[in-house]
Amino acid sequence: MSMRLRALNLPFKTIHKHKPALTLSQPFASTALAHSTSPSFSDTAFTPPQHQSPSNLNTFEVLQTLHRLHNHPAHALSFFTHLHRTGFPHTLSTYAAIIRILSFWNLPRKLDSLFLHLISLSKRHPPFHLHRLFDTLFHDVNVRANNRHYLLRAFDAFVKTCVSLNMFDEAIDFLFQTRRRGIVPDVLTCNFLFNRLVEHGEVDKALAAYEQLKRFGLSPNCYTYAIVIKALCKKGDLKRPLCVFEEMERVGVTPHSYCYAAYIEGLCNNRRSDLGYEVLQAFRRGNAPLEVYAYTAVVRGFCNEVKLEEAQGVFDEMQRQGVVPDVYVYSALIHGYCKRHNLLKALALHDEMVSRGLKTNCVIVSYILHCLGEMGMALEVVDQFKELKGSGMFLDGVAYNIAFDALCKLGKVEDAIEMLEDMKSKRLGLDVKHYTTLINGYCLQGDLINAFSVFKEMKDKGFTPDVVTYNVLAAGLSRNGHACDARKLLDCMESQGMKPNSTTHKMIIEGLCSGGKVLEAEAYFNSLEEKSVEIYSAMVNGYCEADLIEKSYEIFLKLSNQGDMAKEASCFKLLSKLCMTGDIEKAIMLLERMLLSNVEPSKIMYSKVLAALCQAGDVKNAHSLFDFFVLRGFTPDVVTYTIMINSYCRMNCLQEAHDLLHDMKRRGIKPDVITYTVLLDGSLKANLRRHFPTHGKGKTASLNASTILRDMEQMEINPDVVCYTVLIDGHMKTDNFQEAMSLFDKMIDSGLEPDTVTYTALVSGLCNRGHMKKAVILLNEMSSKGMTPDVHIISALKRGIIKARKVQFHK
Repeated sequence: MSMRLRALNLPFKTIHKHKPALTLSQPFASTALAHSTSPSFSDTAFTPPQHQSPSNLNTFEVLQTLHRLHNHPAHALSFFTHLHRTGFPHTLSTYAAIIRILSFWNLPRKLDSLFLHLISLSKRHPPFHLHRLFDTLFHDVNVRANNRHYLLRAFDAFVKTCVSLNMFDEAIDFLFQTRRRGIVPDVLTCNFLFNRLVEHGEVDKALAAYEQLKRFGLSPNCYTYAIVIKALCKKGDLKRPLCVFEEMERVGVTPHSYCYAAYIEGLCNNRRSDLGYEVLQAFRRGNAPLEVYAYTAVVRGFCNEVKLEEAQGVFDEMQRQGVVPDVYVYSALIHGYCKRHNLLKALALHDEMVSRGLKTNCVIVSYILHCLGEMGMALEVVDQFKELKGSGMFLDGVAYNIAFDALCKLGKVEDAIEMLEDMKSKRLGLDVKHYTTLINGYCLQGDLINAFSVFKEMKDKGFTPDVVTYNVLAAGLSRNGHACDARKLLDCMESQGMKPNSTTHKMIIEGLCSGGKVLEAEAYFNSLEEKSVEIYSAMVNGYCEADLIEKSYEIFLKLSNQGDMAKEASCFKLLSKLCMTGDIEKAIMLLERMLLSNVEPSKIMYSKVLAALCQAGDVKNAHSLFDFFVLRGFTPDVVTYTIMINSYCRMNCLQEAHDLLHDMKRRGIKPDVITYTVLLDGSLKANLRRHFPTHGKGKTASLNASTILRDMEQMEINPDVVCYTVLIDGHMKTDNFQEAMSLFDKMIDSGLEPDTVTYTALVSGLCNRGHMKKAVILLNEMSSKGMTPDVHIISALKRGIIKARKVQFHK
């Protein structure tokens, strides 16, 4: 008998010591393991022998049966599982026997499921020690002599199971304790542990385990080193990875592309994308194996740092180097442009990606949909979502939530609810964000009853409202004049263990102001003991919403005098209101305060003040601000240049306008049709004033309409309806009737449709010069196209008729 037990590698003492029966609520907690495929040990049905009932079997007989079934692992596992289900009290020996079989036949998934069960068992029944199980398993097995022994598969499987359950301490402890058995862990198993530790933010623990296991005899491979590089970068240590590369060279491990990419990505994640790109270029010059992922990391890094020109430069360079962009690098760049609301560029990249045969996905289209929504194009979001859904593309919960938000902003909350049901039918997981979006939709409509109904449903479904949910409800109550209820909601929020934050107070203040409850907003603001910059900014916004610009400016100054600066969005809102009301002095003061606080105003803020100065005719100060704007390192865009050119044209300073045109071309900024239309208008009006003294100090002789038109042609810019109308009006006013009509015909031939303004210019000119028949023909043509003549045409027609009658009377 002892010989037979020796052959089974089982310690004699464990056979007759039956463990008490254990009742398990389920075979194992397999759902906890991502790679587990079945909640049972085996899918193979097992029928016990007719003469033997499982309840009559003892441990020795079970071991004998498992030994006979060694070459039939599916039957052995089925037999083992059947015993467990019928109440047989498995012991360390029986577990060891089935582990041997599964390990011998290399069935890792079955081992994973079994170890999940054993871990669950050891937690519910502490007397069941897993370390004793492995003592039993490795009894009389000399792994030192055979480091590829099949039982080491069990060792690796157990470690991986622990790691998959995030039982990192247990996995490390198990690895360290096995040193006395002479077992050197498999490098792939260790890599799995190290990588999961790093992903879960346990960087120090990963590095410590790595160093200790190296002392135990672990031989790292290139992937191990890549994980170490990633861990060091995650710690912010950007120099030590270079020592890792040196060590690799010293021990003869050739770095894989993944190692280089890990370092480059680490630099980029630490907002050193410039250095990351330099390293990439250095690696490339050294003929290091670089794949597209390294370029993706740099592109994503520059996009995260809002350096889109640099990101685009890397994208273009990789293609010049013969590296073909994949969907991930396109995704990173599209996301970057979407975050900056450069929708046209994002769409162009998307079209280019699809034309190259790369398939778009729900992540990329979500970036574009979100961008559309942020740009106030809610209707386009809904239309695009429906089109994508109709094309059969898989759309995830994020895409649905963007569509919900767009529908709610359009006031179509019921449509969003309908879409929610569609989402449920597709078994897409709902979360707090979806419910919060719908609650916000009802709040925007002022339908607080349905808002709280959705809130209740959310809680009934087991979702815990977060701070954002409460903020949305508080803002809805405030906006609809229920300040007291908003305060009660805050008390409820605190009773749930959530403290109102600055955003909560901000939304209440802004909600009260937008609902016309400015006094209540002031009272709420004054009642707050601690006022953050965000709360002051909320009052700036609130007063702007209520058109109390003076009060908004006072709050801004108060905060500025305290040494703080309002949020950029609040500064922009206040600046826009000041420019709109013509209070340019205060708008300039706001810019100066921002600069004194080391807060750089955005390009659009400078442009707004510039436009306000130009509108007021203060070209001198406008030009000073323009020069300062350029000095700060900003490159004026075509809109900024056009604003300035228009101001000079209005002041009859055509030479200065012409100089600005040359300056923008020198900077590589292409004028558009609006720029040329402004110049043409200025030139034609100057021509009208040729018999009168010129206004302003500018020179007018250097620019005429024919020169501008030639320039347009060279730049391949075609006139639009407005441009043609300006030309027609100019020629009619200078009695160049034939040229005006020729331009009108050319406009129609080019496929453009004249509008009311075009017809008004022609008809008025014809009437003023007595060409009444032609004027009436054009008027009838205009009416046939559904255009109603305005007061200017009617007046011109009356004057023309009276003039014609006078001429006829004199005859």
